[in-house]
Amino acid sequence: MRLLLITFIFLFSLLQYHLWFGKNGLQDHRELVKEVDHALASNAELRTRNQVMFSEIDNLKTGTDAIEERARNELGLIKKGETFFRIIPKEEL
Repeated sequence: MRLLLITFIFLFSLLQYHLWFGKNGLQDHRELVKEVDHALASNAELRTRNQVMFSEIDNLKTGTDAIEERARNELGLIKKGETFFRIIPKEEL
């Protein structure tokens, strides 16, 4: 009877060790949960960025205001009859 009890305690301890510290145990599970949370946060960020890009693309396809704004800001273009003034700040010493 005593040998059977010791055997059961040993087997229970072995199973507990595998549960807590073994491969695919609770530690691995916690690490995977953290990785999944990080991936979900990254995906949400990328989804937001993509939505902004798609709205900008739609605006460029349908409206002329966005095209005009880009031409002015990125290419430095001006309309006929407009006067362009460049203000250069003084250098601070």
